[in-house]
Amino acid sequence: MIHRREDRELLEDMTLAPYAMRSFRTAGRRYPQTSHPSRSEFQRDRDRILHSRSFRRLEYKTQVFVNGTADHYRTRLTHTMEMAAAGRTIARALRANEDLTEAIALAHDIGHSPFGHAGEEALDGLMRDEGGFDHNLQSCRAVELLERPYPDFPGLNLTWEVRAGLRKHQAAIPGAELDARPLGPCQFIEAQIADIADDLTYHAHDVDDALDAGLLNDDLLNEMELWRKAMERARRDHPAANDEQLRFTAIRNLLDLQIEDVIETSAALLARHAPDSPEAVRTAPERLIAFSPSMRALLEPFHAFLYQRVYWSPMVADANRDAVELMRKLFLHYIEHPETMGRKARERIPQEGLWRTACDYLAGMTDRYALEECFRFGIVKADQLRQMPPRG
Repeated sequence: MIHRREDRELLEDMTLAPYAMRSFRTAGRRYPQTSHPSRSEFQRDRDRILHSRSFRRLEYKTQVFVNGTADHYRTRLTHTMEMAAAGRTIARALRANEDLTEAIALAHDIGHSPFGHAGEEALDGLMRDEGGFDHNLQSCRAVELLERPYPDFPGLNLTWEVRAGLRKHQAAIPGAELDARPLGPCQFIEAQIADIADDLTYHAHDVDDALDAGLLNDDLLNEMELWRKAMERARRDHPAANDEQLRFTAIRNLLDLQIEDVIETSAALLARHAPDSPEAVRTAPERLIAFSPSMRALLEPFHAFLYQRVYWSPMVADANRDAVELMRKLFLHYIEHPETMGRKARERIPQEGLWRTACDYLAGMTDRYALEECFRFGIVKADQLRQMPPRG
């Protein structure tokens, strides 16, 4: 028996909580299209994101440790996949829409610049007088304008719900709207789940990568109560494990402890406020997806610890500094020589302006391609390129 879109929509209506988004109640797409016979609207969005060029390029964009310096470090792509998995787990437990949660998670970083957060800060500085740069808004530009797989309209033509879910910072702005529909004051439940899944995922995977890089060790981590809790559970559940196995299990436990806390805390908040629709979630007096106060008390020093020991460490900072300076020079090269940008980018200059077009063009690059462009334009010489960590 064929499971058609209508069957999926009926299943959603029967199993999802009243506050969850239903795909058949979507606010729709900017450009009307006939529904797919087998996939729901949010499943269709997820697949469009997966097949986009912006998504594929995440494989060669730095997360924390420069892409290519080791085989196992996370990239933007692997971070996104881990985030999506965590989001689906939370959505399933709370009877929210898993497909919508996953679509938002998969698209949330596709606008990120090369070279991680340092690259984002560099672009934001360059664009200070031209509207700035924010990777969340850039993800919106990617799915609404820059991707061009269809002949009849720009972008991926995603549903309103996915596009709204990507605007997590804008939702808190009083009166913020998208297509004449309010974004806030709180986002709908699936967007809140995707947002918190982003935070809790990197708390775990950045520890894993930092251990591989030698920036963290058992003695340093044992200063953190959250790590001690994760290790205590590992020892309890696997008393015969060796040290390496215990560390690997403790990293998994970092995820589990946070996910379990989010589910329990959010379930209590949902029970207290009893939202009977997505609109009731949006207008609730507080976010309904959250960490407990006790978990926040563990996460705040842990977050500060990661900044001190990992993100601001000389190893990470030095690896990014030269690359970001090259990116700054490359941006200014495109401003001075716009004819050297790709044809599709040049065609957008009359509508978008030179500075925003150059920003879009550079933000879409992988670390590797940005370095190749620097070499092509003489910003970096071949011997300098060989001395830099490999990327991609």
